[in-house]
Amino acid sequence: MSTQHFQTIAQELSISPKQVEATVELLDQGGTVPFISRYRKEVTGSLDEVAIGSIRDRIEQLRELDKRKEFVLKTIKEQGKLTPELEKAISSATNITKVEDLYLPYKPKRKTRATQAKEKGLEPLAIILLKQENSSIEDLAEQFISKEKGVESIEEALKGARDIIAEQINEDSEIRAELRDLFQSTATITSKVMTGKEEEGQKYKDYFDMNEKLKNIPSHRLLAMRRGEKEMILSLDIAPDVEEAQAIIDRKYVAGNYPTSEQIQLAAKDAYKRLLKPSLETDSRVNSKKSADHEAITVFTDNLQQLLMAAPLGQKRVMALDPGFRTGCKLVVLNEQGKLLENSTIYPHEPQRKTAESGASIKHYVEQYKVEAIAIGNGTAGRETERFVNSLDLPKSVLVVMINESGASIYSASQVAREEFPDHDVTVRGAVSIGRRLTDPLAELVKIDAKSIGVGQYQHDVDQNALKNSLDETVISCVNKVGVELNTASKQLLTYVSGLGPSLAENIINYRNENGAFKSRKDLKNVPRLGGKAFEQAAGFIRILGAENPLDSSAVHPESYWVVEKMAKDHQTTVKDLMSSEQMRKQIKLDQYVTEEVGLPTLKDIMSELSKPGRDPRAQFEAFSFQDGVESMADLRPGMKLPGIVTNITKFGAFVDIGVHQDGLVHLSEMANRFISDPNEVVKVQQKVEVTVLEVDASRKRISLSMKGESQQRSKPQSKGKPNRNQGNRKRKEEEPQGDLASKLAALKGKFNS
Repeated sequence: MSTQHFQTIAQELSISPKQVEATVELLDQGGTVPFISRYRKEVTGSLDEVAIGSIRDRIEQLRELDKRKEFVLKTIKEQGKLTPELEKAISSATNITKVEDLYLPYKPKRKTRATQAKEKGLEPLAIILLKQENSSIEDLAEQFISKEKGVESIEEALKGARDIIAEQINEDSEIRAELRDLFQSTATITSKVMTGKEEEGQKYKDYFDMNEKLKNIPSHRLLAMRRGEKEMILSLDIAPDVEEAQAIIDRKYVAGNYPTSEQIQLAAKDAYKRLLKPSLETDSRVNSKKSADHEAITVFTDNLQQLLMAAPLGQKRVMALDPGFRTGCKLVVLNEQGKLLENSTIYPHEPQRKTAESGASIKHYVEQYKVEAIAIGNGTAGRETERFVNSLDLPKSVLVVMINESGASIYSASQVAREEFPDHDVTVRGAVSIGRRLTDPLAELVKIDAKSIGVGQYQHDVDQNALKNSLDETVISCVNKVGVELNTASKQLLTYVSGLGPSLAENIINYRNENGAFKSRKDLKNVPRLGGKAFEQAAGFIRILGAENPLDSSAVHPESYWVVEKMAKDHQTTVKDLMSSEQMRKQIKLDQYVTEEVGLPTLKDIMSELSKPGRDPRAQFEAFSFQDGVESMADLRPGMKLPGIVTNITKFGAFVDIGVHQDGLVHLSEMANRFISDPNEVVKVQQKVEVTVLEVDASRKRISLSMKGESQQRSKPQSKGKPNRNQGNRKRKEEEPQGDLASKLAALKGKFNS
């Protein structure tokens, strides 16, 4: 591979070429991003997951560019038209667009007006006109009239010659490059409502007559306009100033003030209007869509990462309630490992209103199974069920928590759920999912298609493959940051462990079912088809609690066990005692254990892990209470100050659940007393906040909120009732923002794609 690629990537990412080369080598050897970032710091110079992922993506782009160059050069050479100058220009091109512009004149094409004109023998006339000499165009054109070739008049001859010239202008790589720059820097996107669609397209009213610089338009606005165009409500046009564009062509092609020059000018106008403008507008649409997609996907993945890393309650005995009115509330009880122990249905609400019987059932199960927490879904009848449970005078130690149930119905009807609970219906499966989301949101949410969780903006309008890849990478990152308990993990959770995947995850489950619990990490090597490379990639991210070797429950990789064992031996102690004694660890001088393979970064990680083996990087769980007496939009009044939980973040603001079955929007302009360009500067998904109600529009189901002047991070509320918590996100209407700032990564990604 050309070392130039390493230089290019290094310059773009502001790192050294050596780091790039080493990282690419590890990737080519099958290393995963989590493994390389965690266990190969000496090799990469301690690059993080973001940098390693960028190197991986960029080297793939450059390799694809190399393949395309090779094909283009071969094709032109076979035509006998490859000159040294052209070969040099193609070989030195730094992006695919430049290569395609250079290839355009030689690219096999369908019959065009220019090719038809050439077949009629009009190419010599085009060459003569391009010289722009002071000649009579009638005399020149008359020489090419030929009924046999289908040229019956002077005007036909001139028109054919202009078609040839127009195509030549269109295929001029210099002209295309200049015009492309003009489009990128000055093009305006104009949106108009299509005739007769005013009433049907009211939701796009803001776009009925608007224009904006394409380079400045926020991603959500562009995606909304494109959706309106797809639904045939709006018509869109992207173009720079016509005179500026035409001037670029005229400067190169129009010389003098002769009749022949007028013909060239006509050809130039035709070239821009008929060929260049549509082509470059298409390019602008594609590139702006890629940029908008990337920004929207980044919003989605950021939110998903925050949601997956939400604080778990941990291994507790849990009762879960999936609320409902007419159909009742489905009740399940789960043990500490999330195993289903009991299921039933209670009817505390209208129309049955069996409150006494329902309350008795809850109390009975709480006592029988020593329930430690009750999880209540936040959908229909959620707040009513919460109020009912809190009225039962349960032991104060029982935590009552509201849980977002978005996507639970997707899980309950999935093949995953059917395999897990073949003898239970969707209502039981849904309730189980709600309960497990409380104890370990990450482990449960990985079973659901991330797109069903609803924490993005315009997710259905973006490139679905790109969205899936980014979401999968986010899940992989989160799973490996937390680590996976090998003896309790589901197949879906194991699938995301570095080096495994669906097939090996299933083999692990089958081996566990046939042979019982894994006693050590080394037992993984006995799993069918799990080879040395997969073991190397996965071992550090799995945990075996209670294993004979205490390091098996930590993030210390088996390849480094010898280091810890040597430390223990040198200090005349055991590994277990070394892990439990901070005083003993302080006596260790890391410099003494540096080798060619193990450097200080790894040694520091080992020492950190020994102090808190298998520690969970997620935050500590905290209970949360909504405002008593505020359960529906009818209870809201402007000026109210309410506690809430951030459920979704977009570029234009944050959605906050205040316990009324409809999330409110804190617009970007209402998030802080200072100017901010990104809501992530202020809040994160799952953060507890205090908001002020600004406006309530019941007819449109919109709630406007403000965080100005309020504490953005609330402490644990003091409440006489049972503490509650909503950890989720519901689908909500997308809003129109007032500002936007593309992230550095988005800009870099755009540069890569251009």
